[in-house]
Amino acid sequence: MLTAEELRRTPSPLAAHYARFRVAERLLLTGHSHQAWPDVGFDGQTEAWADAAEHVDEKWERAAERAARVRHGFARLLGARSEEIALGQNTHELVTRFLSALPLRERRRLVTTDGEFHTIRRQLDRLAETRLVEVVKVAALPASTLADRLIAALDQGTAAVLASSVLFGTAHLVPGLDRVMVACRRAGAELLVDAYHHLNVVPFSLERDGLGDAFVVGGGYKYCQLGEGNCMLRVPPGRDDLRPVLTGWYSEFADLSRGAGGGVPYGEGPARWAGATYDPTSHYRAARVLDFFEQQGLTPELLREVSQHQVGLLAREFDALDLDPRVIGRDRSVPLAGIGGFLALASPRAAELSARLRARGVRTDFRGDVLRLGPAPYLNDEQLEAAMGLLGVVVRGL
Repeated sequence: MLTAEELRRTPSPLAAHYARFRVAERLLLTGHSHQAWPDVGFDGQTEAWADAAEHVDEKWERAAERAARVRHGFARLLGARSEEIALGQNTHELVTRFLSALPLRERRRLVTTDGEFHTIRRQLDRLAETRLVEVVKVAALPASTLADRLIAALDQGTAAVLASSVLFGTAHLVPGLDRVMVACRRAGAELLVDAYHHLNVVPFSLERDGLGDAFVVGGGYKYCQLGEGNCMLRVPPGRDDLRPVLTGWYSEFADLSRGAGGGVPYGEGPARWAGATYDPTSHYRAARVLDFFEQQGLTPELLREVSQHQVGLLAREFDALDLDPRVIGRDRSVPLAGIGGFLALASPRAAELSARLRARGVRTDFRGDVLRLGPAPYLNDEQLEAAMGLLGVVVRGL
């Protein structure tokens, strides 16, 4: 079982498990977007192929076992039960199923923020264009008072509030979603929390965070290291009143022989939100990675400790560079404890800086005028210091 102190060593004791991604040789500050996959994930990929070759169409029983492992893994990260977790290839298909289950004829208002990831942002923008629903966007910043603005926008005609628990553009944690949950109950509205930038880098607890009645979406592409095709929707218990309009035949998979009649049937638990035939390779890979995290003792609490150290190191190294704030700067109004898994640096030349860093071997990304630097537990302090030193070289060379 590794400790946070051991993970700072050079080389990182985890790096050997990520040989295929060559994490010890590269400066991959993309941990907030696409973390490297441990080598066991490759074993899962090949296992999926071998099962298909051996069992052909009977592979699905074995694939279902991997899917159950993935549901259990996500449930542990949320403090939920496996029966509350529906799986999907991406969060968009799960969000649209959620939206299709809402009583939008009677409750036409959807409340969200101007800081949501494109999954929610684009779909709600398009719905607003149809004028069939009213989409109300409140300012995401400052995150410290976002909950108040969401609550103020609620009314009796609101079907749902859709908001992130960690903002994808700034990494700011959003406090007070428990109060939003209470307000939603009072108004008869649903709350959907996008926890993608929360899972496996900041500890999450439905009970502790007061979100027992909330829907939660997230996935494994980022901090969970599960790769594509591994997303989830947590559905509160006892919500058999909801019947998604966008529904796949897997929802009645267990009872296909019953025949038509009595309306469109739905399965129980996660099956109510199921889609249709999918590529199970992603679940084979994810099951192996989830086992690896447990074997290494990489709990959300340990990963948070490591992340806070790494983000704090990057922030201190950046401050020491004393760069021109007109070119690049960071928001110091939010304490380290209020930041998720990456460091956001504001720059009107963020795209150019990211490209120049890449040319020097430092992988980052940008969103608008924000350069994002995301460490990961398989990197060591020397790598982070080297990357920030190269940022200084690039900025001064503009």
